[in-house]
Amino acid sequence: MKGREAVVLFSGGLDSTVALCWALSKGFACSAVSFAYGQRHLRENRSARAIARRLGVRLYEIKLDFPWFGTSSLVGRRCRLPEQELPDIGRPGDIPSTYVPGRNLVFASAGLSLADAIGARAVVLGPNVVDYSGYPDCRPAFYRALEKAAAFGTRQGDRGERIKLLTPLIKLSKAGIVRLGLKLKAPLELTWSCYAGGRRPCGRCDSCLLRAKGFSEAGAPDPALR
Repeated sequence: MKGREAVVLFSGGLDSTVALCWALSKGFACSAVSFAYGQRHLRENRSARAIARRLGVRLYEIKLDFPWFGTSSLVGRRCRLPEQELPDIGRPGDIPSTYVPGRNLVFASAGLSLADAIGARAVVLGPNVVDYSGYPDCRPAFYRALEKAAAFGTRQGDRGERIKLLTPLIKLSKAGIVRLGLKLKAPLELTWSCYAGGRRPCGRCDSCLLRAKGFSEAGAPDPALR
């Protein structure tokens, strides 16, 4: 359906999978984009492929080589992943070592490029600002500003046809995201969130702790741990 195509930024994790299923539930014909950018492991990329196959969505896989991304403990193997207690995660002004400089700006720009190329009128992303690790590029103001910039720097924008940046999870807690995923029958059992990689989630990194908190508060077992 013309005007109902969407590009979904897709990591294979909990949030982006729920965002993808949300877009499908809204009637968007979706193309997904995942990134290999030197992270510690490619486990999440395998999840992205499996979920895209399950949902029948075309997946574009992009490899990025940004040497300075290695300043992040999420990418740089010399940096130890932080292990925190939940009350310490996402404190105002406290940006963790897992922050990757400008990552969401780079990813969103790639999504906008694909949308402009294929005529999609929306890019769907899965950030939230309720239960998150304190990254500055997860805030609503960032995406509002980027949408305005895209109106001036894309072919569609030049024609007066804005590409919208849709962030359906941005004000949901992790529990709210879990509940939405269950409601949408998202394949949560295929998702991967752990920063460390491995055969099973470590259960200690920011992402594992926030995910466990979400499922606990939603009153549901995590199907990926079965």
